Amino acid sequence: MKRTVKISVIATAVAACGLGFMASAHADATKTLKFHSGLAQSRPEAEHIEHFAELVKEKSSGTLKVDVYHAGSLGLKEADMLRILQAGMIDMALMYGEYYKRDAPALASVYAQGAITESSQHLEVLPTLHSIYQKAYANWGIKTVGGVVAPIFDVGLHCKEPINTLEGLQGKKVRVWSGHLVDTFKKLNVSAQVIPQNDMYLALQTGVVDCAYYLSTVAKTVSLQEVTEYEAYLHPWAASPWMFGISNKIWETLDKQQQDALIAAGNEVWNQTQSLSVDEQRETTAREERVAMGIKVLPAFSADDVQTFVQAADQAWQEMAEKSGEEGLNYYQTVSLLTK
Repeated sequence: MKRTVKISVIATAVAACGLGFMASAHADATKTLKFHSGLAQSRPEAEHIEHFAELVKEKSSGTLKVDVYHAGSLGLKEADMLRILQAGMIDMALMYGEYYKRDAPALASVYAQGAITESSQHLEVLPTLHSIYQKAYANWGIKTVGGVVAPIFDVGLHCKEPINTLEGLQGKKVRVWSGHLVDTFKKLNVSAQVIPQNDMYLALQTGVVDCAYYLSTVAKTVSLQEVTEYEAYLHPWAASPWMFGISNKIWETLDKQQQDALIAAGNEVWNQTQSLSVDEQRETTAREERVAMGIKVLPAFSADDVQTFVQAADQAWQEMAEKSGEEGLNYYQTVSLLTK
């Protein structure tokens, strides 16, 4: 009896060691990729990136893991991202073409505000945008595996006074987010300056600017209702998509199942976010929320004013593209033809 018990104990111990060895081997077989994102974890896009990581683990049968580092927590600069990925200094990153004006100036000319006047136009442009970014990043030794299609939010003028015409903006100072927009408003004889989002509230509060050109749908997240009382819709946001980029140096170390998992996961997130990008009900609900907060939503800018703005924006877009060289001009010509 004692001998039987002893043999049983030994067998159990051996089995346990075997399971421990298998678990250790499985852990060793799991490859982890570091993923840089400059977006705050509170942004909607961050949820989609986390979902991408979950899908990669699932589709690779646990052999590949993606660790997402939000809000630039790895200490990497967006302007350096092409060089960083090319060198394999980081495994993956959330890519946004307009950040790389120093190393790839043409990428800033791919898409611009005023390019679309109806949200549905964005869906027609997306395949071309995807192709352009995929090829451009490939030139830097970066493989793209899907990405996040940003929601097409309403863009409006948020002012301290009731302004919903281009004429009403004359003599006012407007906050914008890019040099292209500065040039656009200059052509309309309106003074505009680039002010970072984090400084926008104070600039409005202290009178540095009178109005903010901003994404109306998410205006409440930066408390614009506290420093502006009026809002008027101008056009839909021409939002460049976020791409998931992986260094070719890392890509080549992965087996086929892991590579396929990244592609399948990235495409799934792309398709999901594309289906969510244009949503009139979302925009209506957000507008009603702002009214409830006390914002006075004025009638939208007139069709004539919108057309005048679009013409100025297109001219500024073309000039920006020409300055960036032949490649940038080709991007402008390709995309702008789809939106006219």
